[in-house]
Amino acid sequence: MQVVCVCVFLVLAVLAVFGQTAGFHFVNYDDGPNVYDNPVVKKGLSVPTIGWAFTHSPISNWIPLTTLSHIMDCQLFGLNAGSHHLVNVLVHAANAVLLFLVLRRMTGSLWRSAFVAAVFAVHPLRAESVAWVSERKDVLSGLFFMLALLTYLRYVENQKASSFASSFATGTEDRNATEDRESRKQKYWYALTLVFFALGLLAKSMVATLPFVLLLLDWWPLGRMERVQNAECRMQNAERGEQKAESRKQKIGGGEVRTPSVPIWGLVKEKIPFFLLSAGSCVAAVLVPGLVVNDARQLSLLDRIANALISYVVYLRQMVFPAGLATSYPNPPNGQPNWEVFLACVLLAAISSGVVPCQRKRQYLLAGWLWYLGMLVPVIGIVQISQDAAHADRYTYLPEIGLAIAGTWAVADWSARWRHRQAVLGGLMTAVIGALAVCGRIQTCYWRDSETLWNRTLSCTSDNSLAHYDLGMALLDKGAKEQAIAHFRKAIEIKPDYAKARNNLGVALFEEGAKEEAIAQYHKVLEFKPDDAEARSNLGVALFEKGDRDEAIAQYRRALKIDPKYPQAEYNLGNALASEGQLDEAIAHFREALKIKPDYARAWSSLGLVFFQKGDIKEAIDAWEKGLEVKPDQPDVQNNLAWLLATALEATLRNGPKAVALAERANQLNGGSNAPVLHTLAAAYAEMGRFGDARTTARRALDLAVAQKNGDLTAKLPEEIKLYEENKPVRDTPQ
Repeated sequence: MQVVCVCVFLVLAVLAVFGQTAGFHFVNYDDGPNVYDNPVVKKGLSVPTIGWAFTHSPISNWIPLTTLSHIMDCQLFGLNAGSHHLVNVLVHAANAVLLFLVLRRMTGSLWRSAFVAAVFAVHPLRAESVAWVSERKDVLSGLFFMLALLTYLRYVENQKASSFASSFATGTEDRNATEDRESRKQKYWYALTLVFFALGLLAKSMVATLPFVLLLLDWWPLGRMERVQNAECRMQNAERGEQKAESRKQKIGGGEVRTPSVPIWGLVKEKIPFFLLSAGSCVAAVLVPGLVVNDARQLSLLDRIANALISYVVYLRQMVFPAGLATSYPNPPNGQPNWEVFLACVLLAAISSGVVPCQRKRQYLLAGWLWYLGMLVPVIGIVQISQDAAHADRYTYLPEIGLAIAGTWAVADWSARWRHRQAVLGGLMTAVIGALAVCGRIQTCYWRDSETLWNRTLSCTSDNSLAHYDLGMALLDKGAKEQAIAHFRKAIEIKPDYAKARNNLGVALFEEGAKEEAIAQYHKVLEFKPDDAEARSNLGVALFEKGDRDEAIAQYRRALKIDPKYPQAEYNLGNALASEGQLDEAIAHFREALKIKPDYARAWSSLGLVFFQKGDIKEAIDAWEKGLEVKPDQPDVQNNLAWLLATALEATLRNGPKAVALAERANQLNGGSNAPVLHTLAAAYAEMGRFGDARTTARRALDLAVAQKNGDLTAKLPEEIKLYEENKPVRDTPQ
C-alpha cells in the first residue's frame, strides 16, 4: 500500500508543478522546425513520415524516435500546443515512478528511494526538459533508460534465482532442466534491456552512458563484483558462517536471494553489446552535420576543459540552490576566469578524494558521484555541441539522480542515531520537496510563451546574444517592430558576425520603411557569410522593391543555387517573374515552392493570382481553395475565390452558397469596411438571387469606394447596381 501511495504522490507532484503547461504555447526555440513549422511532422503518422524520421536530422540531431513522437502528437492533437506539453508531463511522471520502483527494488529502502524520486520529479532544473516541447528527447530517452534499469534488475534477480534454484535441484536431469529454463529467462531480460537501451539511443544519444551506469549498479547496490562487494553483503555472509565464496547474500526488493560474485572483467564482457550500441550511437551523432562545432566557432581544447570543470561545479550549485535558472547560458566572451577554473578543480578534487575512501562502508557516495560525473561526459563540453551555451539545465535530467542518491543515503546514515529521527527526517523531506516544488512551478511559468521565456533569460544572464535575438523574433512576430529592432541591434553589438540577427534586423528595417539600411544589413551578412541563402533572398526582395528587378531576380537565383530547397526564394522569384509577365515560369517556381512546403499559404495565393491573370479560372479556384485549406482565414484569398465562384462565365465553376459564405467571412474579418470585399459580397448575393441584398451591399461598397478614392470600383459599381436592379447577376471575363 505504501508503494502505491508513493507512486500516486509522485504523479500528483509532477502534475502540480508541470500540469500548468497545458495552457502554454510553443516557443520560438526549436519548436518551429521540430513541430509547428515542420511540414512533414505536421502531416501526422504515415509510412512516408516514419521513413522521413529515420532519414532526416531536424536541428542537427538524429533522434528518430523523438521525431516520431512529435509526428504522433500531430496525428492525435494537431498543433494544440497544450496537448504536446502534456505528453512531456505524463512521460516525466512515468519516469519518476519508474525511478522510485527501480531504486526500491535494488536497495530495499522505500523512503530513501521515494525521496530521490520526488527530488527528480519536481526539481526546478527539470523545467527545461519537461516544459519545452522540443526537449521531448530528454523525457523520452529517460523513459527507456528507466525501463532498461528495471529489466536489467530483473535479469540480475533471475541470475540469482537461477543459482539458488539449481543448488536445490536433485539429479542431473532436474538440474539441467532448471538451468536451461532459468537461462532462457535470463536471455529474455538481457535482450529486453538491450532493446530499451537501443530505443533510448534513438530518442537521444546522451543515454549512451548506460553501460557505465550498469557497471556502477553492479558494484552498488547489487553487489555483483567479485572482491568488491559491499559491506552489507560481507556482513550477511559472515553472520551465516558461509565458507565458500561462490555465492553471497543481499536484500533485493525485501527478499533474500543469492548473489553470485562475478569478476570485474566478466561484468565488462557482459556489457559488450551495450558498449557497441553506445559507440555506434556516438559515431552516428558525430556524423550528423552541424551537431558538433568544428569550425572557427569552436573553443580551444583548454577552453573546453575549463568550461567542463566550471560546468560540473555550476550543476552542483544548481542542484542545491536552484536560483537564477535560464534557458541559455552564454560562453564568457574572454573565456572562463582562471581563478574560477582553479577553484572548480580544487572543489572537484576535494569531493573525489573525500568519497573514494568511503568505498568500503559507504559505497553509495562514490557510486552516486561517478554516476553524476560519468553521465555528463557526452554534454560537458569537451566535445563542443553548442556555440551559444556554456551549459544547460536540460543536461542534468538523468546525471543528477546520482547526486540525489548519494546525498539521500548519506543523510540517512549520518542521522542513524538521532533522537526522534523519523519525525525530524520526515519534516526535512517534506520541507525540501515542498520548497523544490514551489520553485519548480515558478521556473516552469517562464516557459509560457517566447516573450516570457527570453525576458526571463535576459534577467538572469548578461551578454546573451541568443536571448536578444529570439526575443527580437518574438516581438517581430507580434508586430512590435521597434522593440524587435532594438534587440536585434543588441544581439549584433554582442556578436557582430551574428548572421541571423543581422538578416532579421534587415527584415524589420525593411518593414519599417528603412529600405537602404535593410539592404546594408543584408550586404553585411553576405560579407562574412556569402552562402547565406536567406540573406540573398531578402536582399532580392529589397532590391525588387527599390526597382532593381534584374539584380533582384539574380539574387533569388543565387539563393536557390546555394539552397535548392529554399521555398521562400522560389516564392520570391515566382513573384518577380510574374511581375515581368513571365507567367509560365512564375507558375513553375510557385509549384516548386509548394513541393518543398505544401502548406505554404502565400504561395497558393500567388499561384491562384497568376492562373487568374492567364485566364485559367479552374486552376485559380483550385489553388485558392487549397490555400484556404492550409490557412482558412485569409480575407484577400477568400475575397478572390468568392468573386470567381460568383461571377465565372462557366456555370460549372460557379458556387453561389460557397461564394456568399466566403465573402461574408472576409467581410467579417475586415470589419465591414472594405469596399472590394463588399463589392464581391454583392455579386455573391446576386448569384444566389438575393438581389435586394446585392443592391444594398453594392451601394455601401460604392459609398466606401468614393470615400476611399477607389477609382476602379467607383466606375464599376454603378453599372453592377443597374444589373441588380434588373435582377441580373454579374459575369466577369478575366483580362
